[in-house]
Amino acid sequence: MTVRDNGRVQAAPEPLGPRRDEFDVPPGVAYFNTASLCPLTHRVRDAAADALERRARPWTIASADWFSDVEILRALFAGLIGGETEGVALVPATSYGFAVAALNLDLGDGDRILVLAEEYPSGVNTWRAARSKRGVQIVTVERAGGQSWTEAILDALDERITVVSVPNVHWTDGALIELDVVSTRAHELGCALIIDASQSAGALPLDVTQLDPDYLITVGYKWLLGAFGLSYMYVAERRREGEPLEHNWIARADSQNFARLVEYRDEFQPGARRFDMGQATSFHLVPMAIAALEQLGGWGIGRIAATLGETTAVIAAGAEEIGLAPLSTDSGAPHMLGIARPSGKSDALAEAWRAPTATSPCAVGRYGSRPTSTTRQRRSRR
Repeated sequence: MTVRDNGRVQAAPEPLGPRRDEFDVPPGVAYFNTASLCPLTHRVRDAAADALERRARPWTIASADWFSDVEILRALFAGLIGGETEGVALVPATSYGFAVAALNLDLGDGDRILVLAEEYPSGVNTWRAARSKRGVQIVTVERAGGQSWTEAILDALDERITVVSVPNVHWTDGALIELDVVSTRAHELGCALIIDASQSAGALPLDVTQLDPDYLITVGYKWLLGAFGLSYMYVAERRREGEPLEHNWIARADSQNFARLVEYRDEFQPGARRFDMGQATSFHLVPMAIAALEQLGGWGIGRIAATLGETTAVIAAGAEEIGLAPLSTDSGAPHMLGIARPSGKSDALAEAWRAPTATSPCAVGRYGSRPTSTTRQRRSRR
């Protein structure tokens, strides 16, 4: 078996084996929708309970606690993506991260932003707003018959493109974008590179040191096994002197000194901390995220990808046996699977799989205009 690292095929590490008991999934339930919303591990739930108990007793929270856990989390995320702690900002959502990127890119009339057809709205909406306010052009990449996303991107990528804004995995069907190939070409042309890793961070190995994106953004509530409201943004060193989206107190220099907060400072905390959301401390979400990322680090992202790949292969084989057409494992991610529905049977098949019955073990949806079903699996094997 193989696993992808930044889009490159490599020999896969040993799979983890069954991990069902580490999640609160009842017998008889097979959850396949982590690409939408992850189940929580017992470890994360326990961290949440402890955090709420602590939050209920604010007299137990010291001044240093406003900063300490955030730095632990920052370092954990940096470790998962092969980056440095100074490059990590904590944001509420991918849309926030895209807004930071748009604010700090020197975009103007005639600049071109490359996006993929039917990409998730958070990034596309940001670039549409830039088109409306700043006169930029959006170049939407479509795939020709039999073409991979990577090939389609390279065909469209030339010296007229200013920004390349792409995911690692397309959310509609699990198709993989070879980020190492795309990033190399983007850097050759002098393009800014924005990566939406929401469908890959935590499930696929990533190395921002090699990819060198200007910004990498991901939610925390999918494959990173955390909760809503806390997401991550990695900022390249060349972008860390930029303008934050908000001007909160905790991102300013010397904010640890509560006695001097009204000696207003123009300087920021070092690195990408200036881009932190005002509520980055979040005394309930941060401990949950720490527990989640520690668990992922303990398992190893490569082993997670190998484990998910085994289950995806079983699903793909079963789909083929009943006449469906799953996306080739050579072009898809190991943790998401697009399945083409038979002509004339799409509606009936989708309704049967959506039915809330014990014989309906997977979540299926129609996204965009493509006649595909996207089967999403949870992190543990059956």
